This record gives sequence, structure tokens and C-alpha cells, in this order.
Amino acid sequence: MSTKPETILEIRNLSIALPRGADREYAVENVNLKLRRGEILCVVGESGSGKSVMTSAIMNDVPDRLSITSGEVIFDGQNVLHMRQTELNKLRGARISMIYQEPMAALNPAMRIGAQVDEVFALHRPDIASAARKTETLKLLEQMKLPTPPRIYDSYPHQMSGGQCQRIVIAMALACKPDVLIADEPTTALDVTTQAEILRLIDDLREVYDNATIFITHDFGVVADVADRVAVMCWGRVVEEGPKDEILMHPKEPYTQLLVDAMPLLETTRAPDQTRNDAPVVKVEGLHKIYHTGTREIHAVNDARFVLRAGETLGVVGESGSGKSTLAKTLIRLEEATEGTIIINEEDFLGLVGDDLVRARKNIQMVFQDPYGSLNPSQSVGFMITRGLHLQGLDASTARARAIELLDQVGLSEAAYKRKPRNFSGGQRQRIGVARALAMEPDVVIADESVSALDLSVQKQVLRLMNDLQTKYKMAIIFITHDLRVAAQISDYITVMEKGIMVEFGPAAEVFAAPKHPYTQKLLEAAPGRDWHPPRLTPEQADRIASSIDRA
Repeated sequence: MSTKPETILEIRNLSIALPRGADREYAVENVNLKLRRGEILCVVGESGSGKSVMTSAIMNDVPDRLSITSGEVIFDGQNVLHMRQTELNKLRGARISMIYQEPMAALNPAMRIGAQVDEVFALHRPDIASAARKTETLKLLEQMKLPTPPRIYDSYPHQMSGGQCQRIVIAMALACKPDVLIADEPTTALDVTTQAEILRLIDDLREVYDNATIFITHDFGVVADVADRVAVMCWGRVVEEGPKDEILMHPKEPYTQLLVDAMPLLETTRAPDQTRNDAPVVKVEGLHKIYHTGTREIHAVNDARFVLRAGETLGVVGESGSGKSTLAKTLIRLEEATEGTIIINEEDFLGLVGDDLVRARKNIQMVFQDPYGSLNPSQSVGFMITRGLHLQGLDASTARARAIELLDQVGLSEAAYKRKPRNFSGGQRQRIGVARALAMEPDVVIADESVSALDLSVQKQVLRLMNDLQTKYKMAIIFITHDLRVAAQISDYITVMEKGIMVEFGPAAEVFAAPKHPYTQKLLEAAPGRDWHPPRLTPEQADRIASSIDRA
């Protein structure tokens, strides 16, 4: 008797065409995959690889602008793509369920949590009487390990944390004990400790329900923690598929090798020179930022202090609400400090006003988190880079020459000067943001989650770029991130923030090797794939593979 797990869903020769004029013909091209009961299949790939479009076909919910040109999705002996709407209504949410990436967008802000979960039972479980649905909902909330289910039952989504909202969305997806669960980047927007809890929950629930899960992600650390099998997608095709250990440790395809290599490790690559005695570029002492809401005081930044010299990077790490971004805004005076001192080049930055402040601000610049939102879509790249130079008194020809030089240094051609942001990818937009910040030749650059929105391979390129530019310009960088792996790659020093307080500070190697504070220890233990040590490419190998993929 065969012990091979039952195939619960099969995708056969699936192709989904893009609209005319797109950069390629197919969003999904000739995909073949099998999903077996009791397993987690991770579908991995970068933005635009076709992961989400492929899984939308499983629900027969492909966006209107796309068209399925061939293939089948076989579930329980039926082709889902040929089902009538009444059949699909019975299937979706009952036997095949979806967990979406952004839980707040998936929940109705005007309905209480209990009513939203109850609605799933009402639609798909007519065998449960209305009086019994509350009992079933409370059981489900408890199973999701949510605190005080009766309170949550009567609460609205905005009264929940991000992690609690994601658990509620999972509860709704599991209400009818589906055979197939599709999780589309369900932990991307979550803090690392919450992410770890959700991953454990999804792994535990398959034991309870004996279902199968398709887990879409771009994070190989997550893959290392939860996957049984992995399918790697590139430009709409499945380029490699197999058991987790085979894909993670012995990838065969060049694209998979590049993705695995791009995953940053929890290992430091830099060490500060602690014997230096030159004057610091930036010195922060006793910095506080207090917000007042009614009678409450919120200490968003509480007694921050550090010293940073030319060419050094401080990684500021912490979860949402820890005070990282408030620290950044206070340092650059987008928010005024409640008290404390910020010394930049031996000058009291907080004491400056008027023209003196305008002059000093050129020495501290910011690279923002969102490469889409931080660039004006109606302005050319050249205008955005030269504007600050003009304000500093440079003539038009000198400013233009400087902008073109900067574009070259961040890996963009002179042709980019006249183009607008819509003509660039996310990684290219972030390079433009870096060029704009460097135009003023600052001594201090604050990068606030500047690579968190990027694919892993692009993230690696931008981190390498910032390292190279720091070597060239000797600027101090304050690098704010929630990602410990990223911080390890770029930082000389690490500070960990919790509830506005710097609970740990020290050389990066010391913090990662022997964290002293329990919160730091908790963050490191929660990092996905922390025990995975993938094979590495040399920089030359990685560049050669990337070049061959671009040409293909």
C-alpha cells in the first residue's frame, strides 16, 4: 500500500496572458504544480514573477484585465476554471480559503470582529444554527491563541494589533476547515516576533485540519522555517521545484542560486575601529521626544544617546512602535525634540534657526522608506536632484553635471536625468533617492527602512551601493530597520529600541554574538531561518548570473 500523500490540487499547463503592450506576453506561463494533503508548498519569487496571479486562478478569481489562455486547475476531480458562479461561491471560503497580505485591508472596519467571523459560518455552514455560531466563533478565536476571545469578539479591527488582525483573518479562512489554504505573503507586514508566532500557528494548524497550504513569499528565511516543498517562479514560469532542503542547499537554476545568495545572513560583515579618537560627526545626548494626547504623555524617544564618526554606520533595530522612525524625524528636525542635544560637526543642531538651520541641514540628509511615495511623480529626476544644489547657490550647468555624476555613481545612466519616476523600477527609484540625498554632500545620512520595500536581489544591490558610496564619501549613516539580517550587513554599531528606549548598544558583532538584553535575545531568536546557512556565490558569480538573467 502506497504511503504517498494524497494529491489534493493540481495545476496543469496554466497560462495567463497579460494585456497587450505589457513587458511580456504572459503573467503565468505553462505552470504545472501538485499540492498534497498535509504539506506546505512555498511559492517563491520576486515582484512580478506571477506568484499571486497563479494562485488567483486556483480561486478562479483572475483580474479582469488578464485572460486564462490554457490550462486546468483540478480540485476534487473538477476543473475550477469551468465552474459556474454558484459552484464557486460554495468553494471559496469553504473548501479553498485565502489569507491576504494586509489584514487591515481584509477586515471591514465598520463591523465587529465577531460579526465578521460569524458571517463566514452563516454563508458556508448552514448546519450551524445562528444561536450556536457565537460559540463556534469564540472557539476559533481561542484556537488562534488570541487573548480574551469574548473581548475580541465585540471589538473592531482598529482596536487590534497587526498580529491580532492577522490571526483573525486566519480564523476566518479556517472557519470551514478548508482543504486548501492559500497564504499570500501573510507575514510580510508583521514584526519579527509576531511573524514567528504566525508561522508557528500555520504550521501547527495543518496537524489539526490535515489540509494543504500554498504559502507565497519572497523571504527564504520563512521558507526555511515552514516549507515542505518549494516552487521558484521567475517571469511567470516555475523555474525550479522540489523538496525544501534540495532547493535551499543545492539550487540548480541560476535564478534560484541568485535568490538564495541574496538572502542576508545573521552574521556581521563589518567591525568598527574602536581606537579612533577623531571628533564625532554626530553626537546625540539625552534626546527625548514626548507626545501629549489629552492627559497622557507618550515617550516616543526616551533618553537616546550615541556617537558616530565619519564612515561609520549605526543600525537602529526594533519593532513597530519602538521609536525608530520618530528618532529619525527628530534627528533631522522634521519633529522637534522635547529635550536633549544633537551635535553635528561640533555645532548644536537643535539650537539653529533661520538661515543657519537651512545651511546646516545640507549636512544631514534622509533616504526614505517608500521609493514610490518619496519622489514627486510630476518632476523629472534631474529636477529633484538639482533642486537642492540650486538652493545652495550652484549655477544650472554645474548642478546638472553634479547630478549626472551622481546618477552614474548609483548605477543609472545620463538618460535617467530627463525621465520621471514612473519610468523606473522600485530599486531604481531607491537609487534615485540615494542620489538625491548625496547631492548635498552630507556628513550624515539617515536611511529609514530604505530597503524594506525591495526584492531581495535588489535589496542586496542597494546595500552594496550604500557601502561603496560610504567608502567614497566617508559619511556617517544611521540605518533604521526592523530586519536584523539587513542591519548585520551594513552596521558597525547596533542599537536596539523598545518602547522608545535604546535597550542595547554596542559593536554589531558583539550584539549579534552575545546580546545582553532579553528583548534583543527575543528578536534574534524570532528571526526566520536563523539556523539556515545557505551556499554563497562570489560577487563575480552573482554579477555574472544577474547579467545572464537580464539578457534572457
